[in-house]
Amino acid sequence: MEFLIGGTAAMGACIFTNPLEVLKTRLQLQGELKEKGTHAVHYKNVFHAGYVVVKNDGILALQKGLVPALAVQLVLNGARLGCYGVADTYGYLRDKQGKTIFIQSVVITGCGAVLGQVLSSPFFLVKTHLQSQATQTIAVGHQHNHEGTFKALANIYRKNGVRGLYRGALASVPRAFVGGSSQLVSFDYAKRFIEYAGITENFLLKSFLGSMVGGVVISVAMTPFDLILTRLYNQPIDSNGKGILYNGYLDCVTKIYKSEGLLAFYKGLGPMYLRLGPHTVLCLVFWDQLRSLYNKYFLQDQISSKVDKLA
Repeated sequence: MEFLIGGTAAMGACIFTNPLEVLKTRLQLQGELKEKGTHAVHYKNVFHAGYVVVKNDGILALQKGLVPALAVQLVLNGARLGCYGVADTYGYLRDKQGKTIFIQSVVITGCGAVLGQVLSSPFFLVKTHLQSQATQTIAVGHQHNHEGTFKALANIYRKNGVRGLYRGALASVPRAFVGGSSQLVSFDYAKRFIEYAGITENFLLKSFLGSMVGGVVISVAMTPFDLILTRLYNQPIDSNGKGILYNGYLDCVTKIYKSEGLLAFYKGLGPMYLRLGPHTVLCLVFWDQLRSLYNKYFLQDQISSKVDKLA
C-alpha cells in the first residue's frame, strides 16, 4: 500500500508540473556541445520558453510526454516513497528518541529511488524524446519524431530490443540516488525543525513548509545529474543502438565541460526549481496526507478488528 500511495501522490503532482518539465528539457538541450554565442537561442529563459512553445506548437505542447511522465512517477516514486514509508513504519529510519538517523535515511531512500528509476527507465527515455520534439523552427537536440508513447516503445524495442529500452538506465543511478535521498531527507529534517521550533502545529502547513525546503535542496543537488541524463537519453544512436554523441557517462561529462563550460551543468536550473518546487510540495503534501488517512482509518480498523477478536 505504501508503494501505491507514493505513486498516486507523485502522479497527481505530475499533472500540474509536466509543462515545466517540458521547458526544462528544451533549455537543457539548447546549445548542446556548442560554445556560448555560437548557436541559435530559441529559449532565453523559462518564461520566454513557455511563450515560444505555445506560440509555435500550441498550448497542448506544454503537456508533451505526459503519459510516459505519469508512468515514470508511478514507478519511480512508488518505489522511492514506498521504500521510505515501509522503512519508517518499521522503525529503520529513527532512533529510540524518534530522531532521524541520517546515514540510514540517505541509503534507504537513495536505494529506493535507484530501484524506481531503473524500472521506469524505458518510460523516462520516451518522455525525454517526446518532450524535446518541436517544430523545426524552435527544435533543440536530436529529434526522434515519435508518434506517441506506445508506438515509441514498440519502435525502440523492434530496432534494439530490451537493451534499447533500457539504454542509459545505469546512467540514471547517480541522478536517482542524489535526487531521491536529498529530497526526502531534507523534507523530514525540515518538518522536525518546524516541530522543534514550534512554528506551527498545523499538519498540512508543516508538510507544505517542509516540502518547500525539499524542493530547493533537490533542485540544486540534482540539476547537473539531470542534465547529463537528458543528454544521454536524447542523443541519436547508430544501427547498433550505441550513442553517437557520447560514449558513456564520463565521456558525456567531459564533452559538456570542454564544449560548454562548468555552468552548462546548471542549464535549466530555473525551470528545474519551478517544476520541482511545486512538484515536491504537491507530491509530498499529497503523500503525507494519504499516509495520514491510511494510517488513521485503514490501520486503525485493522488494530480494532484484532482487539475485538482477542476480546
